[in-house]
Amino acid sequence: MTVPGFLAVDSGGSGLRVAVGMPGRAPAAQRESREPVRTGERGIDPAHLMAQLVPLARASAAEAGVEGLDTAVVGAAGFATLGDALRAELPGALARELGVRRVALAADAVTAYVGALGPRPGAVLAAGTGLIAVGTELKAWRRADGWGHLLGDCGSGAWIGRAGLEAALRAHDGRDGGSAPLLACAEEQFGPVRGLPGQLYPRSDRPAVLASFAPRVAACAAHDPVAAGILRAAARHMAESVAAVCPADGEPRVALTGGLFRLGEPLLTPLREELASRLPHARQVPAEGDPLHGSVRIAGDLAAGRLTLPGEPTMLHVVPAPGD
Repeated sequence: MTVPGFLAVDSGGSGLRVAVGMPGRAPAAQRESREPVRTGERGIDPAHLMAQLVPLARASAAEAGVEGLDTAVVGAAGFATLGDALRAELPGALARELGVRRVALAADAVTAYVGALGPRPGAVLAAGTGLIAVGTELKAWRRADGWGHLLGDCGSGAWIGRAGLEAALRAHDGRDGGSAPLLACAEEQFGPVRGLPGQLYPRSDRPAVLASFAPRVAACAAHDPVAAGILRAAARHMAESVAAVCPADGEPRVALTGGLFRLGEPLLTPLREELASRLPHARQVPAEGDPLHGSVRIAGDLAAGRLTLPGEPTMLHVVPAPGD
């Protein structure tokens, strides 16, 4: 008898990643696209997601030798606030195009959490260009920040980069709080700083452009107190978000995931200190995997009927197979 396979998806700011496999085994095939799924008036565009997903899923299934896909888990950036159309249309589209019977749609923060910690109580801080903290005691989800670079994402790559460029402009003006090393880095990367507003304000990818300056801030931190202070402030913001979502009882685990932590010890050292101070009862652990790994874990548990994570429409929306 043929055992149906699963489809796991991570839809983020850089495109789609897809994994196909059999329950109880590691994924046998993976594919990716480099085109982010569009958003519009209805939020995340289900048709654009499916147009990319279907050929990737079919090619991966063929490579893995999987004859049918019974279960699908789609983790999507923006799902918590922009997922109405996905909830309404994606389960039906997956059934029509791929024969999927059992679907879970998740915020990328949830798949990041499950990839990092699995189905355990704790908190995960996901930080890259943006930033969000997610926690659970396995009864409900809690989230903090993730409000975007204009309203929040405090401590994120975009936040650090913007703070570094502000310090550069302060040095240019002769105001207090300026940093000559950051001014030199800004002019090396962007040209004369008088042109920065024209380079940044019209850009639709402004958060990514700001975040591109974060490594310069980290590189200056060892010899520039202003840069070091920016990273300490980022660490405080991060720890505040983690503390807001971390379970208060027991010994919850706390993990960090996302590209921002490639900045290394200039950021990680103050962050570990802040977390230890604010959450002495929590245990800091390495992340076990990434958001695609989280989608795979959820798919395996859903296919086996042992999913224990809390279901909430904007965080983890489960559509069971008929008869389940």
